[in-house]
Amino acid sequence: MFSNFFETAKNSPFRTPFSLPRVQCDDGAPAKPLIPAAAEPSPVLGREIAAAATPTPVSHKDSCEFGSSKYFALCGIGGILSCGTTHTFVVPLDLVKCRLQVDPAKYKNLIHGFKVTIAEEGARGLAKGWFPTLLGYSAQGLCKFGLYEVFKVKYAELLGEENSYLYRTTLYLLASASAEFFADIALAPFEAAKVKIQTVPGFADNFRQAVPKMLKEEGVNAFYKGLVPLWMRQIPYTMMKFACFERTVELLYKYVVPKPRADCSKGEQLIVTFAAGYIAGVFCAIVSHPADVVVSKLNQTKGASALGVAKSLGFRGMWNGLTPRIIMIGTLTALQWFIYDGVKVALGIPRPPPPEMPASLKAKLAKQEGGK
Repeated sequence: MFSNFFETAKNSPFRTPFSLPRVQCDDGAPAKPLIPAAAEPSPVLGREIAAAATPTPVSHKDSCEFGSSKYFALCGIGGILSCGTTHTFVVPLDLVKCRLQVDPAKYKNLIHGFKVTIAEEGARGLAKGWFPTLLGYSAQGLCKFGLYEVFKVKYAELLGEENSYLYRTTLYLLASASAEFFADIALAPFEAAKVKIQTVPGFADNFRQAVPKMLKEEGVNAFYKGLVPLWMRQIPYTMMKFACFERTVELLYKYVVPKPRADCSKGEQLIVTFAAGYIAGVFCAIVSHPADVVVSKLNQTKGASALGVAKSLGFRGMWNGLTPRIIMIGTLTALQWFIYDGVKVALGIPRPPPPEMPASLKAKLAKQEGGK
């Protein structure tokens, strides 16, 4: 899929978001734009937030209008592809991480955990829980990315153009927290089944076997007893994931990338996306790790409560498995943003540049400076 993204960028006649397609004449005359120069659009800066109040028209290369229902739906598809595929890809690492968290006496470290698992169950055992992972994180990705875009636009409309820029970090935090609240409701049943399969020896070999057993033993509560700690893990994680990513992208283009985003190729933009995603992922893992340990232990133990699990683990115990989780979440977050942004390129979804200060706010600040 990634080759398609780069091929799309390579063959695109649009070298910047605001250039026009040109055609070569048979007589060797210079290439002429397909649209008269008078109709050439001028760049609209800071549209990532400001556009919420005034939807932008569909550009020559975009498949939909920013902020439209189609835009949100396509973003949701990007979320499915980014979250579902990446979480399924790292199932072996996730399995060992969960076992380190719930049974540190048996699984002493990451490498030892892999050795013990392969010795007892073979290489195939590392794939346990892949199906509920694929279903659960696809559903979560749909809500996480799709609803994030919805809430970001709606909250920006409430704040107005200037406040949306001034308080953009708060905007990212609120939008991501709101989206994750609903995403975790979709994820919880699958996460509970996945942890049972991965951490309870002999309980079930697959999702089809686990679901009826869980219903028989604990009823529907078996699938949602971990929802509150899941919120405790995922909401801080997602707030960090989106806010840190958005601001890191902004800073990379401002201080690291030697040219404006508009002058970067699609491939170069995706590299920036990957780098910002990995940086965000490291912080995400640290912020959400204690709650992740509680979720793993809670879903492993029948009849346990989140508070009881936290007390039994103690402060030090809630940091079990941090190293493999940093590796896993850093890689996951980077890949998710890379795939999500790549899907936007492939499907022609609008990709506004990092926000810039609105002209009205610049004028106000200039007036204040002049009055001093």
